[in-house]
Amino acid sequence: MPILTYLTLSITGLSVSFESTLTTLFENQLSDPLDISASIVQGSVVGPASYVVTASDLHPVSSHNVIVKYADDTYLIIPANNQNTCKAEIQHIEQWANCNNLKLNRSKSKEIVFTKPRSCRQTDLPPPIVQGFERVQRISVLGVTLTYNLSMTTHIDNIITSCARVLYGLRTLRSHGMPPPALHAVFQSTALAKVTCFSSLVGIH
Repeated sequence: MPILTYLTLSITGLSVSFESTLTTLFENQLSDPLDISASIVQGSVVGPASYVVTASDLHPVSSHNVIVKYADDTYLIIPANNQNTCKAEIQHIEQWANCNNLKLNRSKSKEIVFTKPRSCRQTDLPPPIVQGFERVQRISVLGVTLTYNLSMTTHIDNIITSCARVLYGLRTLRSHGMPPPALHAVFQSTALAKVTCFSSLVGIH
């Protein structure tokens, strides 16, 4: 049996409570200002902070489910014994989004069903629950790659590959004369940061 269903939601169109305009500069030609009354352009500095404030009143319908919000990332976690509430939760989120001038983008939202790790029994997964959501076998959560069977092999492989690229870059920088203290600072802020962040998440000291 699955142990839980994990949905990562793509909610776009961050609402704002102040008037703003948008202009575009291209080849020294400045366009006329265009009023923005519905949302903040994604990627803006105030976007995640605005979403944190807006989503403070977003709560699950069922007390057995959990909604996790970090900056502009939103995750809905549903235990296997409560999976019949999934559609109601998504409808609730869409209604909340409409009331807050937001939109749940189903085409960018993902669904993953976690199963018991190292289980010898064949697990029959339920069909996709939410229409428009892509079911995946792995998902990235705050930089950590989680797989459907809770194996960390994929994430460790990604870290090793990323660190190998960093070490190659450091060798290149050293050959161009970068001093050791600067190389050490770059190593600490890149490769070492990736390893220590992962170790703290899984409880390795």
